[in-house]
Amino acid sequence: MPFNLYPAIDVKRGQVVRLAEGDMNAATVYSDDPVEQARVFTKAGAEWLHVVDLDGAVEGKSRNRDVIERVVKSFGGRVQVGGGIRSRSAIRNWIDAGVKRVVLGTAALKDPDLVKTAAAELPGQVVVAVDARGGFVTTEGWAERSDIPVADLARRFEDAGVAALLFTDVGRDGLLTGVNIEETLALAEAVDVPVIASGGVSGMDDIRALKKASDKGILGVVVGRAIYDGRLNLKQALIVAAG
Repeated sequence: MPFNLYPAIDVKRGQVVRLAEGDMNAATVYSDDPVEQARVFTKAGAEWLHVVDLDGAVEGKSRNRDVIERVVKSFGGRVQVGGGIRSRSAIRNWIDAGVKRVVLGTAALKDPDLVKTAAAELPGQVVVAVDARGGFVTTEGWAERSDIPVADLARRFEDAGVAALLFTDVGRDGLLTGVNIEETLALAEAVDVPVIASGGVSGMDDIRALKKASDKGILGVVVGRAIYDGRLNLKQALIVAAG
């Protein structure tokens, strides 16, 4: 199973930002031009891009669609998009816009039939986001914590045909404290669905450790702040991920 690295572009009010622990009030702005940022990642050799509409995640519907569509067109590879995608029409609209995968988080908990239907209609194009604080699933742009354990939610979609589970340890996201490899592996071993790691990547050691675990069901890793802060050279990280 190939191991992929997904540089992230999180969009808030049209800007490229990174949050700390999912706090919308703790956003660091890195660029006013998400489209140019996508081109930078293309030049570095990225084949995948992970884009999140942060305003959409909170409000439940797309708020940065125009700029994200331009990002999709300008990026040379494949793009997966999440944030506020909670209806069949929203899913179809993103696929029609050229998005390779849609990432469904809140919908996975609150409208599982939507996710299962979409996964059946769009094989390999639906990712379920399993965002967690302290082992329990969070929703509504990470603002609400449920009483559902991570593995329990993941198992609901084990036979649905989803492309992957995107596991984010919200308590580490944007803090550069190191990815939660232990819980990521535990999830990969608990379900028969590939897992993409996210949250807290601090440098090359995280990439190497996750790459080493690719034979255990780890499909890849989303990287954001470590790239923007210069702690991780994207070109070198892509070589490690591919190697």
